[in-house]
Amino acid sequence: MESCNCIDPQVPADDLLMKYQYISDFFIALAYFSIPLELIYFVKKSAVFPYRWVLVQFGAFIVLCGATHLINLWTFRIHSRTVAVVMTTAKVLTAVVSCATALMLVHIIPDLLSVKTRELFLKNKAAELDREMGLIRTQEETGRHVRMLTHEIRSTLDRHTILKTTLVELGRTLALEECALWMPTRTGLELQLSYTLRQQNPVGYTVPIHLPVINQVFSSNRAVKISPNCPVARLRPYAGKYMPGAVVAVRVPLLHLSNFQIYDWPEVSTRSYALMVLMLPSDSARQWHVHELELVEVVADQVAVALSHAAILEESMRARDQLIEQNVALDLARREAETAIRARNDFLAVMNHEMRTPMHAVIALSSLLQETDLTAEQRLMVETILKSSNLLATLINDVLDLSRLEDGSLQLEAATFNLHSLFREVLNLIKPVASVKKLSLTSHVASDLPMYAIGDEKRLMQTILNVVGNAVKFSKEGCISITAFVAKPESFRDARIPDFLPVPSDNHFYLRVQVKDSGSGINPQDIPKLFTKFAQNQSLTRNPAGSGLGLAICRRFVNLMEGHIWVESEGIGKGCTVTFIVKLGIPDRSNEFKLPFVPKVPGNHGSTNFAGLKVLVMDDNGTVTKGLLMHLGCDVTTASSSEECLRVVSLEHEVVFMDVCTGLDGYELAVRIHEKFTKHQDRPLIVALTGNTKKVTKENCMRVGMDGLILKPVSVDKMRGVLSELLERRVLFESV
Repeated sequence: MESCNCIDPQVPADDLLMKYQYISDFFIALAYFSIPLELIYFVKKSAVFPYRWVLVQFGAFIVLCGATHLINLWTFRIHSRTVAVVMTTAKVLTAVVSCATALMLVHIIPDLLSVKTRELFLKNKAAELDREMGLIRTQEETGRHVRMLTHEIRSTLDRHTILKTTLVELGRTLALEECALWMPTRTGLELQLSYTLRQQNPVGYTVPIHLPVINQVFSSNRAVKISPNCPVARLRPYAGKYMPGAVVAVRVPLLHLSNFQIYDWPEVSTRSYALMVLMLPSDSARQWHVHELELVEVVADQVAVALSHAAILEESMRARDQLIEQNVALDLARREAETAIRARNDFLAVMNHEMRTPMHAVIALSSLLQETDLTAEQRLMVETILKSSNLLATLINDVLDLSRLEDGSLQLEAATFNLHSLFREVLNLIKPVASVKKLSLTSHVASDLPMYAIGDEKRLMQTILNVVGNAVKFSKEGCISITAFVAKPESFRDARIPDFLPVPSDNHFYLRVQVKDSGSGINPQDIPKLFTKFAQNQSLTRNPAGSGLGLAICRRFVNLMEGHIWVESEGIGKGCTVTFIVKLGIPDRSNEFKLPFVPKVPGNHGSTNFAGLKVLVMDDNGTVTKGLLMHLGCDVTTASSSEECLRVVSLEHEVVFMDVCTGLDGYELAVRIHEKFTKHQDRPLIVALTGNTKKVTKENCMRVGMDGLILKPVSVDKMRGVLSELLERRVLFESV
């Protein structure tokens, strides 16, 4: 009965309250069920949330709470025990899940708080990055301005333009009211206002360099804020209530110019600076920012670099102008020297020909006269004439050789020659002179000395004759010895030749020649003078013969042959030893018999029969040459011109002697003679007879097909040897 009373109908007011509770439970359940849907959507869209399982648990709690309120709807009317059991189960599950959720939140909240801390840290970092990005943007802007200013400053290397451009660009970039540059004066005791941004500012105003504010700026490498009222900052007059703007000053290092001496630029010490002053607009609240000060400092450094480049450029341009002037002077001197050398060479060439021509006559006629019947007194006179003529010819040769050695036109020939025959010939030439002075002359040629060698036989023979000739000339009695052998490598380490360092090879050897005499000797301190041209030993001036050229030329020849020459003597009256080493090539076996001709002068005056040999002579001194040939038995025809020579020459003539410097070009005449005789065996031998010792003369003779070349002067003995060799070998080219 009591249970029945509990479900009796309620009063109307209670019914209204029940309705409200019913509606409220419905909407509470609806709200609870919508929250898990929203959480599922959040979890699905969030890929980084670290507590998904917690959200699942929290969703289950919400669902159970909603289910509880939903089940509670059936309790507002008569319900069965099943509804009560379900209601109880839902509430129990809701209690369990809610307690588990509460306990779990105890562990989660600290983690959530740390996440909040990290979030705050990240926000701070983001703010710091924003500030740094702002600084970077500021620096980029400053860098852009610096690059722009640097480009403008370095667009020229004129220092006045550099400084003026710097002030203009700084004024435009930083919106300055005034910008000025103070430069040190020549004395270095004052700063002078040299450049300003506004043209109306007076330039030339000076302030002492030892002011405290100036020392403060010069002692720092940063831009320094200074008072607008200090002397270097009073750049504009201020009137009325206007207040001057903020002012900074920065030093500009100046290059040490002691090595440049640039016109009106002051000679300053190594630690010298100019002062740049920059002023913001007057009556303005604007102040200098850090990036603006950095911009000013960088520009000051760039100006210093640009000024150093300008200083170097100015000095280099001045040095270039001086160099151009020096080059012009050197070129003028070179042309004058070349003109002088050409004039000297032309003079020597002319004098060579003009002197050899009369010498040819003197020697030829004297040698002819010597072969006639003469009294003893007459023969002595003729021999004296011949000796003097030969001495003069030697002097002419020495002067010409020295000239060619000095201008570098003399080149050694490389031909195969008989080395042993050369020493025999030297001995034959010197023996008659030595026998007159009753000197003993000996020669020793080592057995290991090669028979043949490659080199300039004429220059080697000239060197040996000069050295041996000096020994004979300065010896009154005693003996003279000539020794020749192959220099061994160990002898190259001789202390007397420290600068001579030859390189041994299988293709060449070094010939060592030593000439020792028992003559008058020489003071050791005078030995270096022996190799000086036109210098003679004072202790030997009692013998006036010689020009002082012999040993000087020998030294040049030896140097050209990659050798060395030296003199030894223990003093006056103790004799002298001259030694020289020269480099010679070793010929192949196949070349040993291809030897060039060198006319040999017979040692006696025995007659060689050239009777009936028809010879044609075209020479400006044809009478002398004709006399030599007629003396040898030749049938001689003379021609006074090239045209006459070409007309007269015939098959009967066997030899044609022509002076290539006479009349029509001698080389052209040789070509025409070749054209006249079509068959080579019918053509006469064409020999150039000249006083020109230039190498090109021999080359031209060979080029036009001449058969030989003989240098004037020519004696009877030389002509006899020339004809003998010419008829035997059909070719004859004397070395020039």
